Amino acid sequence: MRFPVYFLAAATCLAMAVGCQSKPQAEEATAFRLSDTMMRQIRMEAAVIQPVRSELTLVGKIVADENRVIKVYPLVGGNVEDVKVELGDYVRKGQTLAVIRSGEIADLERQSLQAQSGLLLAEKNLLVAQDLLESKLAAQPQVAAAQQEVDKAKAEVDRIREVFRIYGIGKSSTYTVKAPIDGFVIEKNVNRDMQLRSDNADNLFTIGQISDVWVLANVNESDIGRVKLGMEANVQTLTYPDEQFKGHVDKVFSVLDPGTKALTVRIRIKNTNMKLKPEMHATVTLRYQEPMKLLTVPAGSIIFDRSKHYVMVFNTRSDIVTREVELYKSLGDVAYISQGVRPGEQIISKNQLLVYNALNN
Repeated sequence: MRFPVYFLAAATCLAMAVGCQSKPQAEEATAFRLSDTMMRQIRMEAAVIQPVRSELTLVGKIVADENRVIKVYPLVGGNVEDVKVELGDYVRKGQTLAVIRSGEIADLERQSLQAQSGLLLAEKNLLVAQDLLESKLAAQPQVAAAQQEVDKAKAEVDRIREVFRIYGIGKSSTYTVKAPIDGFVIEKNVNRDMQLRSDNADNLFTIGQISDVWVLANVNESDIGRVKLGMEANVQTLTYPDEQFKGHVDKVFSVLDPGTKALTVRIRIKNTNMKLKPEMHATVTLRYQEPMKLLTVPAGSIIFDRSKHYVMVFNTRSDIVTREVELYKSLGDVAYISQGVRPGEQIISKNQLLVYNALNN
């Protein structure tokens, strides 16, 4: 009889010992509490309901504002003696771009000399006619005819002078090509010693002001309905990948490109620092609002683990819940939640992984 009694007593002591050991462990497992140091390292933000925003990414290129671009054509043919500017140079209005020696200018100078000589001769004939009239040796119609010749000669001289002014001709047989506006040389089709024909239809230079530039981007046919005038646009370029340029949709064209079946939209951008240059490739992001509202939390607060999305809901320092959520989508620094969070709940948005690992590992 002693053996069963001893065995029962030993079993009782063992059960008490196991119970004493398991109770502190259970209490230790459930008594999680953020320390003061950890509280200083985390940040919390409330879940709020907001309209769902989406974005459309387009590919385009930078072009100069066509309303501020002037093509410079040669008014005469001849031999290009000198070219004063290069592609990309900034020029002032009236600055010399090129010098052309032209036979047409020499012919205009000959016409100018003839016109001036004709005017002098007509004026002398008028004086003779007036003297004869005073001497009763000529009639009034003769004086009137001489006056008409003077007027014709003056008109011809004025015409030649106007041509000289338009062409910018000086006292030599050269034609000076000048900049019509302040701006950058964005196209150059002339070199020294080039021969220009008088019927040349090609422009020599294109001068453009690029303080404002356009971005021409293509919109797929399926996305045309989402693009509206005035939409805000963010533009990035390969040259400045970490910098965004702000603009807005200035025009939506009405005709699709027959080759690409895409619609062109135009975005106007202030080019304050002249960083954007014509023909640069650009990536355009247009943001628009969908007809629905969802709860939003910071995108950085989302934890992806075991093919699911979680957030850490903070109630108190010792009451933090790991909550599975259904992520509708993320856009920028905002995540849209379709299920799993209630409005106003505090979500840990900084160092939430530390808390998640402490609670779930």
